[in-house]
Formats: sequence, C-alpha cells, structure tokens
Amino acid sequence: MGLSISSWSHHVARLFLGPDHREVDAQAMTLRVIQPALAGLMDGSVSTLAPIFAAAVATQQSHTALIVGLAAATGAGISMGFAEALSDDGEVTGRGHPVRRGAITGLATFLGGILHTLPFMLPTYRVALLVAIGVVCVELVIIAMIRHRFFQIPRSRSAMQVMLGGGLVLLAGILLGGS
Repeated sequence: MGLSISSWSHHVARLFLGPDHREVDAQAMTLRVIQPALAGLMDGSVSTLAPIFAAAVATQQSHTALIVGLAAATGAGISMGFAEALSDDGEVTGRGHPVRRGAITGLATFLGGILHTLPFMLPTYRVALLVAIGVVCVELVIIAMIRHRFFQIPRSRSAMQVMLGGGLVLLAGILLGGS
C-alpha cells in the first residue's frame, strides 16, 4: 500500500520544514527549501563544469572525467552544505533550521554536479562528452524554469542569465582542457 500524494507531501514537508510545517507559508517555503535547493543546484551544475570538462578534453578518457566529476560533485556538495549550515542560525532571517538548509543545499549541489558526470560512465569518450553537454543544457533549462517559477524572473531573462553563466564555465573547462 503506497502513500497518497497528500500523505507523501506531508512527509516531505515535515522532513524539510520540520514538525511545525503546517504553519509555514509559501514565502517561508521559498526561503527554507526552494532557495537553498536552487543555490545548491546552480552551484553544483555550474561550478563542476570546468573541472569535469577540462579533465575530459585533456585526457580524452571517460573514466578520468568520471572520477574528476565524482570528486567535484562530492566536494562541492559537502562544501556548500557546510557553508549554508554555518551561514546563520535562521532565527533572525527566518530561513529555517541551519542543518536542514545545509542538507538541502548540499544534496542539491551534489545532484547538480553528478548529473552531467554520469554520462562519463559510457566508455566511448566522444559519445560521453556529447551526452554530458546535452545533460548540461537540460540542467540549465531546469534552473532557469525554477528561477522563473519561484522568483518571478522573466523566462527569457532567466534563461539568458543561466545559459550565459553556464556556457562561460563550460567553455572555460573545454578551453583549459584543450590547452
């Protein structure tokens, strides 16, 4: 017997917002869950691009890019999780429990970094590279959509900002790897 959607959402809300989640409004949900998750997803998706793609292009070996990607995603997730958890205690800002925010940010950062790493499990370097670039594009579109949906940033401006930032970091990794 599975959980109903309302029961499932109750458990998710309780996990991320704490036992008093019924009193949390949309703004608090944005501050306590969406913003830390988006910051993590953005950091993981963008900050890991340069090392992964530099390693891929420099060595032209999927396995090396995979190892670098795993290390970058793990390190970034731990770093961002601790940074968010230690940034403030949530009392003054209303951003919620610091450990919970840190966990959300850290997991989202790891997710953002690991998604474009997984294609390097493919043994053929060129295929893995093309699939990874496609995954990066999907990640950036999702980030732009989240920014539009939850922060009311116009869709075209959000897409342009995210694609520009991600594209510059991707290009830097490819150029550094080729040097």
